[in-house]
Amino acid sequence: MGGRPARRRQTVFIGPKIRQLRKERNLTQSLLAQKIGVQQSDLCRMETGEYKVSLDALFRILGVFGMEIGEFFRDESRPSTPAQRERELLRLYRRMDADGQRETLEYLRFKAQRFDAAD
Repeated sequence: MGGRPARRRQTVFIGPKIRQLRKERNLTQSLLAQKIGVQQSDLCRMETGEYKVSLDALFRILGVFGMEIGEFFRDESRPSTPAQRERELLRLYRRMDADGQRETLEYLRFKAQRFDAAD
């Protein structure tokens, strides 16, 4: 029951942030939708929060914007010490449904492999 409102807030945050960044870059919905391989109407629904934005779609959008995911979600009021960030990661992970947790773990494994390969 408590997870639903949190996911709604997250969807509400992500969509308007995408719209803001798109407009800052003078991109139309049609052009961004074409670049990320979705219909313009679907992008519109993502921006309004009617559709959830998948990690895959978000990464494609961030690629067009030339941003890392950390930049997208950066909030200066968020915890700054490593222990605080770890606690926040765990707290956010626990609020996700099973699919969200699976996607998050897949992403973290992917990033860890890239990091290990750079060493």
